[in-house]
Amino acid sequence: MDHSATTPVDSEVLKAMIPYFTEKFGNASSLHTLGQEAHEALDNSRKLISNKINADYSELIFTSGGTESDNFALKGVAYALKDKGNHIITSTIEHPAILNSCKALEEQGYEVTYLKVDEEGFIDLNQLQEEISSNTLLASIMLANNEIGTLQNLEEIGKICRDNNILFHSDAVQGFTKVPIDVQKLNLDLMSLTAHKIHGPKGIGALYINKKVQQTKKIKKLINGGGHEFHWRAGTENVAGIVGFAKAVEIANENHVNHMTKLRDRMINRVLSEIPDSHLNGPNIKTKGSQRLCNNVNISFKYIEGEAMLFRLDMDGISCSTGSACASKSLDPSHVLQAIGLTHEEGLHGSLRFSLGRENTEKEVDYVVDKLINVVKILRELSPLAKQD
Repeated sequence: MDHSATTPVDSEVLKAMIPYFTEKFGNASSLHTLGQEAHEALDNSRKLISNKINADYSELIFTSGGTESDNFALKGVAYALKDKGNHIITSTIEHPAILNSCKALEEQGYEVTYLKVDEEGFIDLNQLQEEISSNTLLASIMLANNEIGTLQNLEEIGKICRDNNILFHSDAVQGFTKVPIDVQKLNLDLMSLTAHKIHGPKGIGALYINKKVQQTKKIKKLINGGGHEFHWRAGTENVAGIVGFAKAVEIANENHVNHMTKLRDRMINRVLSEIPDSHLNGPNIKTKGSQRLCNNVNISFKYIEGEAMLFRLDMDGISCSTGSACASKSLDPSHVLQAIGLTHEEGLHGSLRFSLGRENTEKEVDYVVDKLINVVKILRELSPLAKQD
């Protein structure tokens, strides 16, 4: 129940990758047969993934993952356009890869505006419009929030950015293959992707860079070396990882999305109806179900701590999260839950994120909810806060 943190590698993905660790181990830059065999696999994989997002083959640059892609997008644009402005716009609920890249840029003299979100995690499009100035270089707004599942309206955001002549980047790591993405329709200039959230391997991702951005040199490469990745990202390509990434994209389909959506709604409805003082964080599935990530269930429980629930559920063989996996070792409350206005009394520290996978079943969802009901009951009996109420 923690697929937003990572997913198991699909058996078909692993099968596709194995030859590129062994008999097809060539360097894609080599001119001999082994090298050209690897280069062909690289080409075919790039074409498959770029077709999925309606991008040109040359617009997809492979990286080591979503974090590198986010750094590449923000810092690359900031450094390339530093003579034209120093202002970047993002939101308060972005992934740490974006927020910490912004902090690093602020330390170098750049200005960053963090757009506020409403109680369901949506940015205000009017505020976005108002914050754009002559110094604004880029807006970076994530497609799907990794903690509360909010799906932003990228098409409208893209229109605002295009009309104001600023670049638009989106971290689409959580939404890729779960939400249809057409980079042309969404007016995207840059977009971050990764494989390990979609049953592909860890350590491989991509950054979509619009051809016009490349040609006008509105982004600067961060890694220098050989001429790999159309001279945008030096380093011998991870061919096995790239092949696995492409296979994972090929396998993903709408049936998986429908299955996860059904499980999501079943779990949310059961928890909210059977556990008192529980609250869904993020978009309401009854009014905005299509604007919530298909596999995201984030719920706050009054009077108890999320970590205590997590460890008790772990003893029952259930894996879940108290927030982003990248911040889970921190005892600080979730910046996302704080941004949507949750207080300590409302369950800021008592929240759990369940993120479903395509292999989960209704039986597993019911098992989890049954165990959760019992865990919440036990912990509330021990809680002095519950006794005070």
